[in-house]
Order: sequence, then structure tokens, then C-alpha cells
Amino acid sequence: MKRSLKSISTVIGVGTLLSKAVGMIRQITIAAVFGVSAAYDAYNYAYILPGFFLVLIGGINGPLHNSIISVLSRKSRQEGSYILCSINTTILIPLILISAILFFAADPIIQIIGPGLGEKTHEIATTQLKIMSPIIFISGLIGTGFGSLNSRNEFFIPSISPVISSLILISFVSIFGLYKNGQNESIDIALKGGMILAKATLIGAILQWIIQLPLLQKKGLLRFKFIVDWKNSGVKEIWNIILPATLSSGMMQINVFTDLFFASNIVGAASALSYANFLVQAPLGIISNVLLLPLLPVLSRLREKKDRKAFIKRIRQGFIFSSASMICLGSIFIALSESITKIVFGRGAFDYNAINLVRGLLIFYGIGMPVYLLRDLLVRVFYTLGDGNTPFRVSTVGIALNIILDWLFIGSSLPWGSKLPIDLGANGLVLATVGVNMFSCIMLIFELKSKINLIPLKDWLFDFLKLIFCGLLSGLLTWKIHSIYSQESSFLWALFQLISSTIFNLSSFFILSNLFKIQEVTDIVKIFKAKITPH
Repeated sequence: MKRSLKSISTVIGVGTLLSKAVGMIRQITIAAVFGVSAAYDAYNYAYILPGFFLVLIGGINGPLHNSIISVLSRKSRQEGSYILCSINTTILIPLILISAILFFAADPIIQIIGPGLGEKTHEIATTQLKIMSPIIFISGLIGTGFGSLNSRNEFFIPSISPVISSLILISFVSIFGLYKNGQNESIDIALKGGMILAKATLIGAILQWIIQLPLLQKKGLLRFKFIVDWKNSGVKEIWNIILPATLSSGMMQINVFTDLFFASNIVGAASALSYANFLVQAPLGIISNVLLLPLLPVLSRLREKKDRKAFIKRIRQGFIFSSASMICLGSIFIALSESITKIVFGRGAFDYNAINLVRGLLIFYGIGMPVYLLRDLLVRVFYTLGDGNTPFRVSTVGIALNIILDWLFIGSSLPWGSKLPIDLGANGLVLATVGVNMFSCIMLIFELKSKINLIPLKDWLFDFLKLIFCGLLSGLLTWKIHSIYSQESSFLWALFQLISSTIFNLSSFFILSNLFKIQEVTDIVKIFKAKITPH
């Protein structure tokens, strides 16, 4: 039985949309209970390393996930199970050791990550890191499981797994919020709140692994056997991709670490960056999963068949769709930043100062949206070509560039050393990330052109510039119209204004793209006509 790329994308889209909706409720709950506070600031520092591994090793579209799909989708059930056992053995042992290191060295690690943190925030972050250290090991189990399920065209369970973590956090934080209301604000209350966040995160990660076990058993992929086979071609291929890909795919996570290091001397910056980043990642994650998850196996099989023309066509479709969706989304963030922040987070402990801080960050994130998803797409194209070294090299330079730009843009907020006259505050950290992503996209595009000469790069870039113009014009019109009738009003009326303005932006962007005759935008259904035959 064949499944179309469109039907698979629909399943992934529904599951991811559900995950993001529950994730939104999670962030709203955290914002209402903690706001921009020491407990949540500390959590963002303590979660850097566990989150790094959970995203890269255990995450959908992470390097382990993508490498397993690329290899197992071409293997038989028996061979796939053998390869999976070997990967589990070789990856879980080092992850156990890293978990132990994080537990016993939590205090100096937090000191390195956040040198400018106050004593109260540092103590909370150290306790949280000890609690969350087992997530490192659990991320390996999650990643190998979800990668193997996707390789067998099972997409729904992986796409909804984050719902489990979100529901746990919502429950724990809500209960703590009720308890907190009757207490005076103190270091004890802040520490208890921080521990609640950490314990809920750990339990959520464990449940993400447990939820996939029945389906793994059904597919014959649930085997726990000690196998170390470095000579197996499938095992070697996975490791050849995953080692350099971990750094290249983790560029955003490593840049988050760098940003938080420089932000440790800016009060409330870590919390604000987390809230703003969530507003960006929620729609970005949905679009990324809908586009990249089903596209990767298709590109892998086209490469196997040596169908270069169809391979380039799929890349073109991914390039235009990712660019158009992100440019349109960025224009919405810039034009409606204040309304979005107020409606999503503006309640409870999330006061006017917090709204103003997150609103500014959202504008800068919007400026960089055109290249966010495009970079991920290009990296995965290189994975499909069996080349993890090129993204690795580009990412290495990008990390160094991010450190320089962070240092330059927040000069007078540096946690140590001499000060610089430039100080954009937390906004400067986002601007640095935007610059790094732009640099990475440019380098990856030209590297891809050198690998595949048949790519009509000038035509693609010209269409990209057309989309940029459409985004600028639709965003300007949306901002102007929204500012005319936007006023202090009830929540429902403000929500109606935001929704109607968003619809206007989407409609105007679609109409302008149609006038410029960008086919993929006007007829997106054609992107999903490929057929996939499951094993």
C-alpha cells in the first residue's frame, strides 16, 4: 500500500499542531506563574545541556533521527533491527557517562555557563541541573526509537510525543501556582519552583520514551542486545553522518549556550529569550516537521535511484516553500509583535516590562525568519548526499562568528572584561544569531551549487528576492491597518484583531506571490505528490 507525501505530511501536521498547541498552553502557564523571575531564569541555564541532548539526540529532525531514517529506510526489518541494536549500544554508554558528569559537576558547570548569575539564581540552577542530568541518557533512547519508527513510515506517535512533556509541566506548574499564591516570595519558594520545573521536565522525557515502546515492539524494533559492530555498512554510514551533523545541526543550540553566557549579566534576559524563542519555534516547528520529515526519505530514495532531475526539483520545492513560509511568518512577527506578546503571555506575573522586553526580541527574530528554516533544509540536503562534513565546517565558523557578534552587540552588558560602547542588550543576542544564520545559508547554498552544477541558482535567488519584497509589503500593510484600529480592549476583541490581521497578512502575501508567478506558493499541493512505499 502506497502513501502519498501529502497524506504523511497531513498526519505529521496534525500531530505537530497538537503538540505545539499544548506547548503554547505550557508556556502561557509558566509565564503566568513565574514571569521573568529567578526560578525561570535559572531553569533556562540548567536546561541548556539536557535540552541540547534532548533536541539533538532525542529530537525529531535531529542528526541521530535523520541519520537513522536515511539508513534504515533502505534496509530490511531484520537488518534494521541489528543496526539499531549496535547504534543503541555505542551511543548509550557515553550518554550515561555524560549524565553522571553533569550530576556530580553541576556547580562548576553552571558557573561556566552563567558567570554573571546572582547567588540565588546560581543555587537554583545547580539543583535543577542535578535533577535533569538523566535526560542526557534518556535522549538517546528517544532518538533511536523515533528515528526507527519514522523509517517505517510511522509518524504520528513521534509527532505528538512532546504533548506528554507539556502536559506534565502544565500539571506540575499549575499545582505550584496554587501553592505559591498563599506564600511570601522568598529564596525557599523560588527554589521549590525551580525544582518543580526540573522534575516535571525529567518525568516528561521519560514518558516520551515509554510512549513509543508498544509501536517499537509491534514493528520488531524493540531489542535490547549488546552489539558493537563498527564494520557493518549501515552502522558506519549512520556514524559518518551523525558525528559531524551533531555540531552542524546543534549550531542553534550551541548559539543558545553562547547567548545565555553573554546574557547572564542582563537581568531577566534568559527568561525573555525563552518566551520569545518559543513564539518563534512553535510555528517554525510545525512547518519544519510538515516539510522536512516527509521530504528527507524522498530525497534519500531519489539519490539512491540516481534521478538527479527529480532530486533537484524536490530541493527547489523545499527551498521555495521554506522561504515563503518563513518570510510570511517573519512579517507577521514584526508587524504584530506587541499584540502577539500581550495576548499569549500578558497575564499573572508577566507584567508590562516583560511584555516590552519580549516584544522587542520578537521583532529581531522576525527579521531573521527568512533563513531559519532554509538553513535546516540545506543541512538535510547535505545529509542526504552523505556529506556531513560541509555543514560541520560551516557551523564551526558560524559558532565562532556568533561569539564575536554577541561580544560586539552587547558590549556594556558583558559579564566580564572591558566594556564596549555598543549595547543592544538582549536584542543584540538575537541580532547576532540572525547574522550567523544568514552567513550559514549563503555558504551552504554556494557549496551545494558546487556539488550539483545543474541547480539554477540565479533563478532560485531571484524568486527568493521576490518573496522578500512580498513579505515587506504585506507586513507594512498589516502593521498600518492593525495600528489604525488597534486599541486597549477586551481579550476577545484583541484576539479577534490579531487573527483578522494575521489572515490579512497571509492573504496579501499569497496574492502578491501569485502576481509574481511563484508557482510553489500558489500551488503547494504539487509539492506532495511523491509516493512512498513502506517496508
